[in-house]
Amino acid sequence: MRQAHSIVLASTNRHKFEEVQTLLVPYPGIELIPANKAIRNADKLGLFETSDHYYDNCVAKARAANHGCHYPCLADDSGLEVDALQGRPGVKSHRYAIPRADETQDQANNKKLLEELKDVPANKRTARFVCHLALVIEGVLVHTIGTLEGTIATEIKGAQGFGYDPLFIPKGFTQSLAELGPQKKNEISHRATALKQLMQEMKAKDIVLARP
Repeated sequence: MRQAHSIVLASTNRHKFEEVQTLLVPYPGIELIPANKAIRNADKLGLFETSDHYYDNCVAKARAANHGCHYPCLADDSGLEVDALQGRPGVKSHRYAIPRADETQDQANNKKLLEELKDVPANKRTARFVCHLALVIEGVLVHTIGTLEGTIATEIKGAQGFGYDPLFIPKGFTQSLAELGPQKKNEISHRATALKQLMQEMKAKDIVLARP
């Protein structure tokens, strides 16, 4: 069996790192390393997000990170797909809007989404979060996908999330992800689903992500 003592997350997003780190808690022995601790010019990883497809972007980031540090490298590309907007913002979710000087990127994105959906009735506000994960280890590529269905609220709700969490109400719930909080989010999220599937793929391919 191949043994991976540590995994580098090919991202400089602090929120994403903390979320993935929490999702890995059920898998003892795995050390998640921030990209900027293992890769020179880690802030340039975003330059590999040149495709209109999640798969291409996450694979490119994982391979670039792996080339730069030779650790097993995990990358994701995620987005929010809104049916009434023909799937937008999709792969462009992170930089959907241009923030003003007094806004964060998340605030600008949520504001633009609400504006674009202002005339869309509740029953037409269906959407989903999508996450593609790619792990590159010893020349092997593993790719998985996770989704979370839901709807877009008409106003910001909750303060326990990031990105579009304050606007996204998961199917079967009445509260937004930002209201439900990180514990519930980590049980049902698109990223959690993709990571569980990735671990299943690791087992099937006889790759153990744990300390020997």
